Amino acid sequence: MKSMKIGPNYDEMLNPMQLEEKYQKARELAKHDEFDPNNLFNITWKPNGTDVHKVLLPKALTGVDANIIVMLGKHFPSGSHKVGPAYATMIEGYIDGLIDPEKHTILGPSTGNFGIGVTYISHLLKMPSIVIMPDNMSAERYKRIKDYGGQLMLTPGTESDVILTLEKTHKLMKNPKYYALAQFELMPNYRFHRHVTGHSAISAVKGIGNERVRLFVSAPGSAGTLAAGDHLKTKFNECEIAAVEPYECSTLMNGGRGQHKIEGIGDKMCTLIHNVLNTDYLVLIKDDDSVKGLKVIYDGLEILKENGIDHDTAMALKDMFGVSGICNILASIKMAKKLKLTDADNIVTMATDGFDRYDSVLIDLEKREKTINHAVLSQWFDATFKGMDTADIKPVKDALSKEQLFKQKESDWLKFGYKKSYLDAMKDPAFWEEAYQKVEYYNTTIKTLRKEQI
Repeated sequence: MKSMKIGPNYDEMLNPMQLEEKYQKARELAKHDEFDPNNLFNITWKPNGTDVHKVLLPKALTGVDANIIVMLGKHFPSGSHKVGPAYATMIEGYIDGLIDPEKHTILGPSTGNFGIGVTYISHLLKMPSIVIMPDNMSAERYKRIKDYGGQLMLTPGTESDVILTLEKTHKLMKNPKYYALAQFELMPNYRFHRHVTGHSAISAVKGIGNERVRLFVSAPGSAGTLAAGDHLKTKFNECEIAAVEPYECSTLMNGGRGQHKIEGIGDKMCTLIHNVLNTDYLVLIKDDDSVKGLKVIYDGLEILKENGIDHDTAMALKDMFGVSGICNILASIKMAKKLKLTDADNIVTMATDGFDRYDSVLIDLEKREKTINHAVLSQWFDATFKGMDTADIKPVKDALSKEQLFKQKESDWLKFGYKKSYLDAMKDPAFWEEAYQKVEYYNTTIKTLRKEQI
């Protein structure tokens, strides 16, 4: 079997300074060439080797006392942190003998960023790829996938119809020439975020508030990112996790399965890798608030300044977020108010990507709204950031709520061939600990294989 280029292990993605000196140099040079395979070593929250890329939101924007820290995924290779789980799933599949670089075409079921990550990693490793995704996503997503050499296989619908991409993927998986980096169901996604993102979140709060994490907020697409909260809970006993859904597609909260516009979340299911044992709250955010909030950040410089945000900060915020990032921010504001958090308390959340793949989303908003002027943007600022209320928050800490979430998971995954005994095993915290402990095996094996390639 043809060998695959071996990149970093989990510890090295967490702390790039652990890499051998030659890889330190290689990763710096690779930053100047997007298609240099050594960009595998730039898959990290710490692109300079030591500091997490993040932003502490100004309280003039959030209107709450709590410190809201947003970890920024846009600085990862391919422009999104989803490239991390894509690489982790690829390298684990290779180590386990499931991926043959000479024979396999890689499949990436996705609504965008994970698919982009799959095609990017496949390109670096010289493997063909196909992304299966809904046919009504942003044009920027499709273009990026094609630019990385990936093929597109589109299924009907929008963000809310990702279940159709899973059905298509599982049909294709019956053909032995395909291997799916199945983000919704394979544990490398969980391991990447619990280890790399979870530890990085602790670094992100250094020097802020009480330097602890009171709340971790993330909208589940695949629910991989929520695994960071699993690690945070082992370090801070007061830490809670809030999972965010679109108001229009409130599947986890109440079984709702409507259409919405927040690309990257709200996929009409409880994903297989979602550890619902650790989810404390479900929060709903209206998709229009997220899109309008993005418009305010991107085009409302004067509005932000009028509300006490200095010019340089407002300009810096402009390109940091996509729609799902704004959604996470609004949910963080909502939860800060609900829990009455103080200026000692830290909330950590995510911006999966940046603005670069959302021009078309704002163009669509402009077509729908007709007139967007200073007064309208000011109204939107007041209604979203300042005016976020505490409605549509549901605690899910009790046994009945957990059982309802497990029933949702059964409904979604038994039809894909998973046994009820496997799903029942997920009700035991030991299942998740055992899955996480495999990080140690892959850390050692990846480093050994890389040395053998020299």
